[in-house]
Amino acid sequence: MAKYPTINFKSKRAEAIGNGAFRLVGDLTMHGVTREVVLNVEGPTPEIKDQRGTIRVGASATTKINRKDFGILWDRTLDGGGLVVGEEVSIIIDLELVKKG
Repeated sequence: MAKYPTINFKSKRAEAIGNGAFRLVGDLTMHGVTREVVLNVEGPTPEIKDQRGTIRVGASATTKINRKDFGILWDRTLDGGGLVVGEEVSIIIDLELVKKG
């Protein structure tokens, strides 16, 4: 982890799919490897004003990746069979955005 302390996503384009949802296509860099992924995004929510008058919105994004596509090859077998970490990994991102200015 010390060699690759961050995971980065750089969006390329958004594709509307209706009902307040869209796909966000971009490059995910993890463990020194970059692959194109699609985030399924719900939101943003309608703006709300918190108790201090700050405007906030929320959104949620999900995707699934194969960790081996990113060079994460570590495996450990459980005593009863199976692996500690599966190859398919779900990524869930919950965002809260605050309007500045």
